[in-house]
Amino acid sequence: MKKYNGFLLCGGILTAAMLLFILLGCFWTPYDTTAMDPNAMEQSPSWQHLMGTDKFGRDILSRVMEGAASSLFIALCVVAIGCFFGLIIGALCGYYGGIADAILTRVCDSITAFPSFLLALVIISVAGPGTYNIIFALGILFIPSFARIVRTEYVTCRDLNYIQSARLMGAGDLRIMVAHILPNTLTVLLSALTIGFNNAILSEASMSFLGLGVQPPTPSLGYMLNESRSSINSTPWYMLFVGATIVLLVLGFSLLGEGLQRQAQED
Repeated sequence: MKKYNGFLLCGGILTAAMLLFILLGCFWTPYDTTAMDPNAMEQSPSWQHLMGTDKFGRDILSRVMEGAASSLFIALCVVAIGCFFGLIIGALCGYYGGIADAILTRVCDSITAFPSFLLALVIISVAGPGTYNIIFALGILFIPSFARIVRTEYVTCRDLNYIQSARLMGAGDLRIMVAHILPNTLTVLLSALTIGFNNAILSEASMSFLGLGVQPPTPSLGYMLNESRSSINSTPWYMLFVGATIVLLVLGFSLLGEGLQRQAQED
């Protein structure tokens, strides 16, 4: 009898709720996120403005919904870039080995040896701030982590009996890598994806907090968190709601990743 996986259940519910909240913000918000209302400046949470308004009279709920959508879009793109190229590099290195494996492994080790946040700052300082530049910078930095995970799985599986049997039956390298080994890496890869989403969301929020990510007037959770510092005494709910959104996003993916890892161990 399998144990009850509370992490997977709670993580799935919380993540699904946040995704629905963000998806709603992609198509509808209660107010225009950039519209300023001089008559509604710094209003506390009410039925008219559930999360209150900022110092410009903008509805915080609308900005949080659109800002969370921006953060999730960047996280999805970053993880997709890291996973796609990391999967290709890790699969080739792990399956074939040799000099190429040694060189690419050393390159990945060199990238991960430096603090990723500092490397992202360097890349963005050269390319300039903006949504697509931060996706490019963080995407590159996420490749080594996925490549390492995939490489380990391919090294473990390439000499197993069922792989040897597939070779004897005439299966080519590409078929073996895609049809026989890749499915066995999916469980570990899913856990890595949830951790990657967490890191991407936090990295994007950090960059936007410093003004290097999503640029105004487009809302961003990190920029809004920085913006709320100047009015923390008059509108403390601004920082509270923005920070809570980031925490819930990260917590949902963290619980989901922990649940997937425990599920994999039980299986």
